Amino acid sequence: MPIKQLSIFLENKTGRINEVTKILGRNGINMHAFSMAETTDFGILRLIVTEVEKAVEVLRNEDFAVMLTDVVCISCPNVAGALSEILEKLAENDIFIEYMYAFAEGDKANVVIRPNNITECCKVLNDCDCKIIN
Repeated sequence: MPIKQLSIFLENKTGRINEVTKILGRNGINMHAFSMAETTDFGILRLIVTEVEKAVEVLRNEDFAVMLTDVVCISCPNVAGALSEILEKLAENDIFIEYMYAFAEGDKANVVIRPNNITECCKVLNDCDCKIIN
């Protein structure tokens, strides 16, 4: 089952990421995961948050450009080779991964995946008993 990810476009200047975190904090919205990618002129802050619709609203009200994207978040054992096995299954089924990011906590790793085909990706993950996080 896909979840919604926020993509926020930021100018490359000091304090812009902090402005986003302040706005979310002021509004009681918690960030579960994030990733930052940059180019010469701007960055893309990708976030998984507790209250997606509210986050979009408060950020847009502060003139941030926000886009929503469907992604899949999985939980797998935090051991060598576990992610490789999952990625192998996806590759065997022609699932291309546009980007991904991860965070580990103890014996579990959580991975956010942006596949080219979200429906097929979820099917493959379910078929191999991979735990999809809602």
